[in-house]
Amino acid sequence: QVQLVESGGGLVQAGGSLRLSCAASGLSFRSYNMGWFRQAPGKEREFVAAISWSGGSTDYANSVKGRFTISRDNAQNTVHLRMNSLKPEDTAVYYCAADLRGGDLRSHSKYEYWGQGTQVTVST
Repeated sequence: QVQLVESGGGLVQAGGSLRLSCAASGLSFRSYNMGWFRQAPGKEREFVAAISWSGGSTDYANSVKGRFTISRDNAQNTVHLRMNSLKPEDTAVYYCAADLRGGDLRSHSKYEYWGQGTQVTVST
Protein backbone atom coordinates (compact mmCIF):
# COMPACT_ATOMS: atom_id res chain seq x y z
CA GLN A 1 0.00 0.00 0.00
CA VAL A 2 1.44 3.30 -1.12
CA GLN A 3 1.51 6.05 1.48
CA LEU A 4 2.70 9.63 1.22
CA VAL A 5 2.67 11.45 4.54
CA GLU A 6 3.34 15.16 4.71
CA SER A 7 4.56 16.97 7.80
CA GLY A 8 6.04 20.30 8.80
CA GLY A 9 3.13 22.61 8.18
CA GLY A 10 1.97 25.18 10.68
CA LEU A 11 1.39 28.85 11.41
CA VAL A 12 4.17 31.29 10.58
CA GLN A 13 4.45 35.04 10.26
CA ALA A 14 5.01 36.67 6.90
CA GLY A 15 8.69 36.59 6.04
CA GLY A 16 9.23 33.40 7.98
CA SER A 17 10.25 29.94 6.87
CA LEU A 18 8.96 26.40 7.01
CA ARG A 19 10.28 23.07 5.82
CA LEU A 20 7.75 20.54 4.63
CA SER A 21 8.59 16.87 4.41
CA CYS A 22 6.88 14.00 2.65
CA ALA A 23 7.68 10.45 3.69
CA ALA A 24 6.92 7.79 1.10
CA SER A 25 6.36 4.08 1.62
CA GLY A 26 5.05 1.17 -0.40
CA LEU A 27 6.62 2.26 -3.68
CA SER A 28 10.02 2.26 -5.32
CA PHE A 29 10.63 5.84 -4.33
CA ARG A 30 13.80 6.38 -6.35
CA SER A 31 11.85 5.63 -9.54
CA TYR A 32 9.26 8.35 -8.97
CA ASN A 33 9.25 11.99 -9.84
CA MET A 34 7.84 13.97 -6.93
CA GLY A 35 5.79 17.12 -6.83
CA TRP A 36 4.34 19.60 -4.36
CA PHE A 37 0.99 21.20 -4.99
CA ARG A 38 -1.16 23.48 -2.90
CA GLN A 39 -4.79 24.37 -2.61
CA ALA A 40 -6.18 27.46 -0.94
CA PRO A 41 -9.85 27.73 0.11
CA GLY A 42 -12.07 28.32 -2.89
CA LYS A 43 -9.22 27.85 -5.34
CA GLU A 44 -8.05 25.05 -7.57
CA ARG A 45 -5.09 22.92 -6.71
CA GLU A 46 -1.96 24.50 -8.16
CA PHE A 47 1.54 23.35 -8.94
CA VAL A 48 4.30 24.50 -6.61
CA ALA A 49 7.44 22.49 -7.38
CA ALA A 50 8.63 19.20 -8.81
CA ILE A 51 11.81 17.16 -8.74
CA SER A 52 12.85 14.35 -11.04
CA TRP A 53 13.43 10.79 -9.82
CA SER A 54 17.20 11.36 -9.73
CA GLY A 55 17.00 14.81 -8.19
CA GLY A 56 18.84 16.18 -11.18
CA SER A 57 16.00 18.33 -12.45
CA THR A 58 13.69 20.69 -10.60
CA ASP A 59 10.88 23.00 -11.62
CA TYR A 60 9.05 25.74 -9.77
CA ALA A 61 5.96 27.82 -10.19
CA ASN A 62 6.82 31.44 -10.92
CA SER A 63 5.10 32.51 -7.72
CA VAL A 64 7.57 30.59 -5.54
CA LYS A 65 10.75 30.67 -7.63
CA GLY A 66 13.65 32.01 -5.62
CA ARG A 67 11.84 31.45 -2.32
CA PHE A 68 11.11 27.70 -2.27
CA THR A 69 13.52 24.82 -2.74
CA ILE A 70 12.53 21.23 -3.43
CA SER A 71 14.92 18.41 -2.59
CA ARG A 72 14.82 14.68 -2.09
CA ASP A 73 16.67 11.98 -0.19
CA ASN A 74 16.28 8.67 -2.00
CA ALA A 75 17.98 6.79 0.82
CA GLN A 76 15.32 8.05 3.27
CA ASN A 77 12.39 7.96 0.83
CA THR A 78 11.61 11.58 1.54
CA VAL A 79 11.06 14.77 -0.38
CA HIS A 80 11.30 18.21 1.18
CA LEU A 81 10.07 21.67 0.39
CA ARG A 82 11.99 24.49 2.02
CA MET A 83 9.87 27.64 2.01
CA ASN A 84 11.49 30.99 2.76
CA SER A 85 10.16 34.54 2.72
CA LEU A 86 6.64 33.26 3.15
CA LYS A 87 3.73 35.49 2.16
CA PRO A 88 0.09 35.41 3.23
CA GLU A 89 -0.79 34.26 -0.28
CA ASP A 90 1.21 31.09 0.34
CA THR A 91 -1.48 30.01 2.80
CA ALA A 92 -2.90 26.70 1.61
CA VAL A 93 -2.97 22.98 2.17
CA TYR A 94 0.21 21.56 0.68
CA TYR A 95 0.21 18.12 -0.91
CA CYS A 96 3.01 15.93 -2.12
CA ALA A 97 2.48 13.62 -5.05
CA ALA A 98 4.33 10.84 -6.85
CA ASP A 99 4.58 10.26 -10.60
CA LEU A 100 6.17 7.32 -12.38
CA ARG A 101 5.50 8.11 -16.03
CA GLY A 102 7.08 11.53 -16.44
CA GLY A 103 5.92 14.26 -18.78
CA ASP A 104 4.32 17.49 -17.70
CA LEU A 105 4.98 17.45 -13.96
CA ARG A 106 3.11 20.73 -13.55
CA SER A 107 -0.13 18.91 -14.26
CA HIS A 108 -1.74 17.36 -11.20
CA SER A 109 -3.44 14.76 -13.41
CA LYS A 110 -0.02 13.21 -14.09
CA TYR A 111 0.44 12.02 -10.54
CA GLU A 112 -0.57 8.56 -9.42
CA TYR A 113 -0.34 8.97 -5.67
CA TRP A 114 -1.13 11.79 -3.28
CA GLY A 115 -0.66 12.53 0.37
CA GLN A 116 -3.33 13.86 2.72
CA GLY A 117 -1.86 17.33 2.87
CA THR A 118 -0.46 19.62 5.53
CA GLN A 119 -1.81 23.08 6.35
CA VAL A 120 0.43 26.11 5.97
CA THR A 121 -0.89 29.39 7.30
CA VAL A 122 1.05 32.62 6.88
CA SER A 123 -0.13 35.53 8.99
CA THR A 124 0.46 39.22 8.30
